[in-house]
Amino acid sequence: MAQKVMIELNQAAIRQQLLKSPEILEICRNHAEEIAERCGDGYETAAYTQSTRIVAKVYADSFPARVENMKNNTLLKAVRKCLKRLFRNTCSSG
Repeated sequence: MAQKVMIELNQAAIRQQLLKSPEILEICRNHAEEIAERCGDGYETAAYTQSTRIVAKVYADSFPARVENMKNNTLLKAVRKCLKRLFRNTCSSG
């Protein structure tokens, strides 16, 4: 009979070395910039470290971009395309 394996994660180490690492910040920043490029003019990015993790955001900075996003869901469509590309690359490499 198989025995149960218990794994206990060191949450402080994960938070410090993974969720707040400069490498993850750069990865998130690159993805945010890719999404902003897909959206076109008027979209900006920001990436920073909060108390528990890295945050990257893409937002419509100009009024025409905000109107376009409200009418066409531009940000949502760009995020979906980026996620599909990431999922395809992850699945095909394994």
